[in-house]
Amino acid sequence: MSSSLLGILIMCAGVLCLALGDAVSKWLGATYEPIQIIFFRTLISLPLIALLARFNGGWRKLKTRRPGVHLLRGMIFAGTMFCFVTGLTLLPLAETTAIAFAAPLFVTLLSGPLLKERVERLPFIASLVGFAGVLVVVRPGATGFQWGALIVVGAAVCYALMMITARRYGGKESLWAMVFYATLVPLILSALLLPNVWKMPEGWAWLGFIGSGIFGVGAVSCITLAFRYAPAALAAPFDYTAMVWAVLLGWWLWDEVPDVWVFIGAAVIIGSGVAIALYERQVAIKARPTT
Repeated sequence: MSSSLLGILIMCAGVLCLALGDAVSKWLGATYEPIQIIFFRTLISLPLIALLARFNGGWRKLKTRRPGVHLLRGMIFAGTMFCFVTGLTLLPLAETTAIAFAAPLFVTLLSGPLLKERVERLPFIASLVGFAGVLVVVRPGATGFQWGALIVVGAAVCYALMMITARRYGGKESLWAMVFYATLVPLILSALLLPNVWKMPEGWAWLGFIGSGIFGVGAVSCITLAFRYAPAALAAPFDYTAMVWAVLLGWWLWDEVPDVWVFIGAAVIIGSGVAIALYERQVAIKARPTT
């Protein structure tokens, strides 16, 4: 098996973990508040992330000289999780997933003003087209419009800010430090708010809370590992296989069947994301030094 194929398969496994974690969170959200779901998810994830760091370079991987940056990223990630979990409780799984795909498009649109990077014409146009796809899914002003869709758009914007800060500081901090502190801050914030929403988990809910955290760590681990075996431009588009899992899980667990506009909008968003990824791949190839 080639290295690239292995990377793609690992990427698909990570995306499946993400989809399963989202499905579990949606199931829990019918009974428990998003704050409690976030608390347990981060509580389970944090020690697992620490162990992964321990076996991938040692505890020194968690050292940092930029606590302020990690605090900011953690607060942004807390907002991401809160908006996304809330959206899961209000919208079908496939629709929530489709809107969340807009995050890379927001990265392109925001990297100019926030990172002072020059945004080329093709990625900029692709991002605008992708945003039009988001509007097709959200359909503001339509009879079927739900405010939960705007909450998920908020999650996509927050996640885009997470990716932008990772691009800004990722070369100066270890990957595991970035992931560890981004998980620690939401854990602390949700713990402070937990007494206001606490409800004792019953029966299968305990397994759901534990599974949500395990799936989250599994997703991060697999996606990180995938980029070690396959080029980012090749592996990244397979993130969109999440749409397949979202449709199947939503149909199987909640009898959710997305309408045609969700599929059309998702196709536009995915097409725009793939176009940007292919463009960046071509730029990277041209930038390689020739011998």
